[in-house]
Amino acid sequence: MGNDTRLGIALMIATTAVFAAQDGISRHLAGEYNVYMVVMIRYWFFALFVTALVARKPGGLRRAMASPQWLLQSFRAVLLVLEIMVTVLSFVLLGLVESHAIFTSYPLIIAALSGPVLGETVGWRRWAAIGVGMIGILIILRPGAAVFSLTALIPLLAAAMFALYGLLTRFAARKDPAMTSFFWTGTVGAVAATLIGVWFWEPMARPDWGWMGLLCLTGALGHYLLIKTYEVAEASAVQPFAYFQLVFVSILAVTVFGEVVEWPVMLGAAIVVGAGLFTFWRERRAR
Repeated sequence: MGNDTRLGIALMIATTAVFAAQDGISRHLAGEYNVYMVVMIRYWFFALFVTALVARKPGGLRRAMASPQWLLQSFRAVLLVLEIMVTVLSFVLLGLVESHAIFTSYPLIIAALSGPVLGETVGWRRWAAIGVGMIGILIILRPGAAVFSLTALIPLLAAAMFALYGLLTRFAARKDPAMTSFFWTGTVGAVAATLIGVWFWEPMARPDWGWMGLLCLTGALGHYLLIKTYEVAEASAVQPFAYFQLVFVSILAVTVFGEVVEWPVMLGAAIVVGAGLFTFWRERRAR
């Protein structure tokens, strides 16, 4: 583990830009084709990328496969596949801006669940931040407004699923190295995505295969940059900069997809991000 925080921050911002591009491509493809098929093809490439990356590490594939908690690792992998499918569906139904504004609540959900799931102590300050963040979510959702729809809860479900995935990843890290978790995420995830997506196959136009290829490449590049980020800097130092993804996604949504950023979404997102940054700061101080 390195301690080049400045390089780590730059890599994290680059990672969020790549993932924002990936989300934009996912929104385009899922708007034209079935969500399950798009995620399945994306996972095929991801599994190949993970396998090639792990094979180069000491111990190779044999070491990565040897997990004493294979059931936990398998559940994590399937959970992430389902979360990605729910997230991409949210992009299509709600748009990128509102989906990401709500999804940014996942660090707050992690903080709330870290007590019962991991046995960590959550102080009153973090509980207060979680409460403030939930107010931000309510501002975005506007449950009393005439335009409120249950589809607005889809990205909140995705955030909860991703939070649980993050907590289970922390739990798995107590016995397995990061590369083992990464390998199981990619390979078992590809199997799960195929078992779901193969039933929804439909022909794809030739230009869209180009977009699919770009989607696969951005996924691999994003994960590679993220691994490099955590190799050169402490996670707690660079994690707050992951919120840049909301900025990049918003720019993409407005300029490419013609989405409109409404003031309740901006206000609510600012509150959620502020609460999330506070929880990161408290967690860092606690450690």
